[in-house]
Amino acid sequence: MRNFLFVATLAIAIFASGASAQFRTVPPSAKLARVGNAHPLPLVQLDGNILKLAPGGIIYDENNRSILHGALQPGARVAYTLDMSGDVARIYILSVQELAQIEKKK
Repeated sequence: MRNFLFVATLAIAIFASGASAQFRTVPPSAKLARVGNAHPLPLVQLDGNILKLAPGGIIYDENNRSILHGALQPGARVAYTLDMSGDVARIYILSVQELAQIEKKK
């Protein structure tokens, strides 16, 4: 019985660690941009264009955590998607690996 509990605990630990290392998928329709100067919420500057962050718009950091508008660093390379109104729905701050993969596809 002890061996069974040990093996079960070990299996749970192994599978739980694998689940935490999930990769995110940036939508293929996302556009690449560089973040510009800071602007008051709900405005964001992407490649020199000042756009409005949609109500409910989310900004994701390199680790796929949602961050606040004020944490968006000028000069960061991002991918973003627009909603039906033309407002920014999602912003993904890209890691070096993600940026290389996206640029290789284009």
